[in-house]
Amino acid sequence: QVQLVESGGGLVQPGGSLRLSCAASGNIFSIYHMSWYRQAPGKQRELVARITSGGSTNYVDSVKGRFTISRDNAKRMVYLQMNSLKPEDTAVYYCNQGGFGVDYWGQGTQVTVSS
Repeated sequence: QVQLVESGGGLVQPGGSLRLSCAASGNIFSIYHMSWYRQAPGKQRELVARITSGGSTNYVDSVKGRFTISRDNAKRMVYLQMNSLKPEDTAVYYCNQGGFGVDYWGQGTQVTVSS
């Protein structure tokens, strides 16, 4: 059974940084693309960043230049380094595994950017 477990969320001041981690278990991690989504109160869940099995990345415009997604296939981990955080980045962040007909989600981790 596939499990995705996020960690690293918390409260940070505007301009600060956080690093989210997602640990995956249960399948052949390296063949799937991995994504981070977020959902703010009253808003739809949105794709923040994606990294393919080959290492290609893409980002939503609002985080380009501030966030970096990466993966370590040997450790079955995916990361989201978030710098220059803004109050509008406040949301629950979810790890997602997709491709080849799968669509798995973690439980989410709260990120709050506030002074």
